[in-house]
Amino acid sequence: MNRTTLLPRISDKIEVGMAWLLGFLWIAPLLYVFWAAFRQPAVALTLNPFQGWTFDHVESVWNAAPFDRYFMNTVILVSSLVVVQLILGVLAAYALARYTFPGRDIVFAFVLLQLMIFPEILLTENYRLVSNLGLQDTIPGIAIPYAASAFCIFLLRQQFKTVPSELVEAAEIEGASRLETLWKVYVPIARPTIVAFGLVSISFHWNNFLWPLVITRSPESRPITVGIVRFLSPETGIDFASLTAGTVIVVAPLLALFLLTQRQFIQSFMRSGIK
Repeated sequence: MNRTTLLPRISDKIEVGMAWLLGFLWIAPLLYVFWAAFRQPAVALTLNPFQGWTFDHVESVWNAAPFDRYFMNTVILVSSLVVVQLILGVLAAYALARYTFPGRDIVFAFVLLQLMIFPEILLTENYRLVSNLGLQDTIPGIAIPYAASAFCIFLLRQQFKTVPSELVEAAEIEGASRLETLWKVYVPIARPTIVAFGLVSISFHWNNFLWPLVITRSPESRPITVGIVRFLSPETGIDFASLTAGTVIVVAPLLALFLLTQRQFIQSFMRSGIK
């Protein structure tokens, strides 16, 4: 084996080794959370896998607060919000991509401007708006500020602009209306982008904490992130076993969803270009 073929192989092995090392460093905290959540306190910091396993932490945390209600609130909030975001995003992107009307570029500039503003800056104005609508401490009150997603509109607009005009003209010759053209031509082509955005939105709103904390007051409307923090509040002291068990309760559904759909998840991100 000559030197010119040996060096690239060594370089490839070093890259693979670094990738495995970085991957392990990234996932190590999560692995330890799962490790500690199911271990007795006396052996939580040991690496002996043959003793000390228990479900008591997860069971005690689950029974100490209405987590079934928190989960139901979160599922209702996230699923309804993603559906509304996609409906509004598809319609707005379709109009901005394919039709010319006065002020179109100004409207799109405002969409881009929204991408540059952190949601926390608008916290006070959003609170005032939701309060005036009488939606404090409700699931719609949590969802309203995020109903129109600038990120969704921008992504779909860019995707819709790549649709060949021949396909649109063929649909119009067949007698399709504008909404039928949108549904039968644009949406199928943009499906990877729609799926990728949906997954990003689910992950973001499942873990969203600050706005739900501000706008909710009761267990009837709290999502799981706020519920677990209220239960593990620092005023009651930090119980490490309960903290790790609560973290498992929050992240387990998202991890299960990722493991079940990881192939579609990765393919959608690669086709849509989302990094």
